[in-house]
Amino acid sequence: MAQELGIALIHQEPISFPHLSVAENLVMGRKGKGPLGWVNWPNMIKEAQKYMNLLGVEIEVTRNMEGLSIADQQMIEIAGALSKNSKVLIMDEPTSPLTPNEVGKLFEIVNKNNKLVCVANSNGRALEVETINAETTLFKSDINEANYHSVTFRNLEPDTLYTYRVGDGVNWTEYYHFKTASDRPRPFSFIYFGDAQNEVRTHWSRVFREAFREAPRAAFTLHAGDLIDNPSWDAEWGDWHQGPDWVNGTIPVIATPGNHEYERINQGPEYERYWMTKAGERIEVNMTAFKPEPTDKGTVYKASFIGPKGNTSSFEINDGGNIIYVDSSIEAITGFKETDLLGTSFYSAPLYDRQRDRGIPAVTNHWRPQFTFPIQDVPDESLKETVYYIDYQGVRFISLDSNKEREKQVPWFRKVLENNPNRWTIVTFHHPVFSPGSDRDNKELRELWKPILDEYKVDLVLSGHDHTYARTGQVDTQDLKNVPSGYQQAYDPNIGTVYVVSVSGPKMYGITKGNYAKRVAENTQLYQIIHIDDKNLEYKAYEATGELYDKFTLQKRNGQPNLLLEALPAEKRK
Repeated sequence: MAQELGIALIHQEPISFPHLSVAENLVMGRKGKGPLGWVNWPNMIKEAQKYMNLLGVEIEVTRNMEGLSIADQQMIEIAGALSKNSKVLIMDEPTSPLTPNEVGKLFEIVNKNNKLVCVANSNGRALEVETINAETTLFKSDINEANYHSVTFRNLEPDTLYTYRVGDGVNWTEYYHFKTASDRPRPFSFIYFGDAQNEVRTHWSRVFREAFREAPRAAFTLHAGDLIDNPSWDAEWGDWHQGPDWVNGTIPVIATPGNHEYERINQGPEYERYWMTKAGERIEVNMTAFKPEPTDKGTVYKASFIGPKGNTSSFEINDGGNIIYVDSSIEAITGFKETDLLGTSFYSAPLYDRQRDRGIPAVTNHWRPQFTFPIQDVPDESLKETVYYIDYQGVRFISLDSNKEREKQVPWFRKVLENNPNRWTIVTFHHPVFSPGSDRDNKELRELWKPILDEYKVDLVLSGHDHTYARTGQVDTQDLKNVPSGYQQAYDPNIGTVYVVSVSGPKMYGITKGNYAKRVAENTQLYQIIHIDDKNLEYKAYEATGELYDKFTLQKRNGQPNLLLEALPAEKRK
């Protein structure tokens, strides 16, 4: 009955008669007979050979089945099912004994003949396989030479789950899943991180993993800059990828560069730095040597310095950037004793070490090889893959580069907002328009970009840089004395834009002017889960332990600014 209805079954385990020939097994149940009831052997053999050729199987059809491998027997059973001109093929793990080439051939034939395929308990070998060669680029880092391999998947279907693995033809990784975006507005969630930057593998990793536990179906992660501390250090980028581990292979990354993704080029062979003495005076230091050296303490960086009076001193710094040795002569240069400096970070107080703004700012050479962001018609060649936009299921995400060429980005930014067909708009850049941090205020940035954000009523702006947390909302700032000029309208209900600065790593600064914000935090690692549908944007900020810290909802209103709904009671600011 099934055969008459055009249904064929391919069993999980081959069913054959070992004493009969391949041809007899292939056409079993429907041997052609001559006018006298005899078997038409030539026609049977010819038909059997036809379908074996179709599958690319080189087996003599006149030989007996006995002695053939399980894979060969399975291919014969598949050929038999195909020979019945069936409309529906029911397969119960038919490809488990087959090679990838045989699997690919099978599905190529099935698809070519427009057959409906039902696969029971399918495994990874039953996938429709396509091999794509990677583009390989030699990369020279601070510690070695390596290869970056890049693959672009094309002609993918929207809202479809795909699987892939990476290998050289012999050695393969495990399979990874990823799902393409829908071609129409659909509800989705994403995870937002402020600065990871320091101690990424040890401290930031727990924040990432807690965030993924909270939102395992997140569409992507968004990083608001300062992913690492030292832009050219290969080990730090390795730590950044190790923290999320396999997750970065399953969901995309959207990132905007911070100042720690930038370095200076054409500045000469030596790093010129300035320090502050214990008395707060600026002193010039000529660094004469700074390179990694393997020792019994692990990798250390040894530095020799010449002070302004010709006096010398030396340091040893471990791979984490902490001072592990300093000689006694340092006190004559800085005023700090050995005990003041041992165990402290080389890149922060008390020495307050900073690289001078000399040379041309350039995004680290790690950025473009490891991230693939849209290459669009940006106003400056140097802004490619740092300034871009992505449309995702009814939301336009825009990345601006707050590190350089800020004014040049204005016409591009305005154009991208003017030609925006999406219902929601989210903008990310590293340096916040409104800063809660001690002596920070990005006045130039605010004057350049905020009028555009206001004009187009951007829904949400996500930043980092200040190593604190601050989120705008309805706050009476008119009489606050410590709010700088321009902060009084940090949240304007007639516009509805909400500004957030957050931090996910362990490096923290203090808050001195946070009264402009509805919700603030210092010394707190955070991550944010943002869910968007047609009418609502729901925002939740969590501490590293998974405890909810902040929550609000933006309600989209036609012809009016968004309605901001606070979901947590006002609490004492930290």
